[in-house]
Amino acid sequence: MQITITDVHKRYGDVVALDGPSFEVPSGSTFGVLGTNGAGKTTLFKLLVGHDSPDAGRIEVGGLDVETAGHRVRERVGFLPEHSGFPPSMTGREVLDVHARIRGLADRRERIAECLDVVGLPDAADRAVSGYSNGMARRLGLASVLLSRPPVLVLDEPTAGLDPRGVAAFHRLIERIGRETDATVVISSHVLSEIERLCDEVAILQDGRLRNNGPIDDLRRAVGDRVTVVCRPADDRAALLEAVQGWGDVTETSETIELTCDRGDAFDLVAALGDQRALVDGFEVREPGLEAAFHDALEAENDDPEVSA
Repeated sequence: MQITITDVHKRYGDVVALDGPSFEVPSGSTFGVLGTNGAGKTTLFKLLVGHDSPDAGRIEVGGLDVETAGHRVRERVGFLPEHSGFPPSMTGREVLDVHARIRGLADRRERIAECLDVVGLPDAADRAVSGYSNGMARRLGLASVLLSRPPVLVLDEPTAGLDPRGVAAFHRLIERIGRETDATVVISSHVLSEIERLCDEVAILQDGRLRNNGPIDDLRRAVGDRVTVVCRPADDRAALLEAVQGWGDVTETSETIELTCDRGDAFDLVAALGDQRALVDGFEVREPGLEAAFHDALEAENDDPEVSA
């Protein structure tokens, strides 16, 4: 289900939270919303799920105007806020049963069992929530959102506060939803690598304004034609280091020698290294990452005369 955001403005007193961003979230995509603190991500999500109204502009979910849709938008959009809690004395299954009853789900037992399985909590379903880890609580929150099988999922900082294992488990869960359903998933995060792994497209916000948006691969390519060739030395590290001099900017790590150069030069370098196999145990070519595209978007803002004025 496509989401369309058109020239949305929102102000709280003297603070401009959103200053006219416009972009589309394609139906069935996993879409990332990036930005520093105060960029407007949480405000945008509140407007998207109907918890607040824009001062101007329009947000549509599947052609439905969120501002005038009322409860109908909540039938289409499942929202997991950054901070959500459940009564600690209740079990996970009881929490989901309450949510299912509120939504009037006739087949709630089957839905609850299905969602517990999807988020990996069937064995903990009858334990009190007070004994859940942060990761388990976040997965229970997602299960409560999935109960009604909404065509749109909006996840605000879904891995905030999780340990590395919890983050990895949540990533696998989002990837599974992307593979096995037609849901449109919108995620906000401060972690660029997370968005790069999970999302097809992104929007970059800064001070409430849209700085860039589009497919991640397109944004990375737009940063420039420089790539990084990562070489793993064989026995003679010094000889390899000498061999790559003059090709570009060389950086050494404990295990690799990395060289950043123009894309065309990278092909020539790889061919030359192929002729010197005794020096190289292996290599890979890395494209510019989302981090480069993100910082490029923010730098473009600083160069904008209208913003600097």
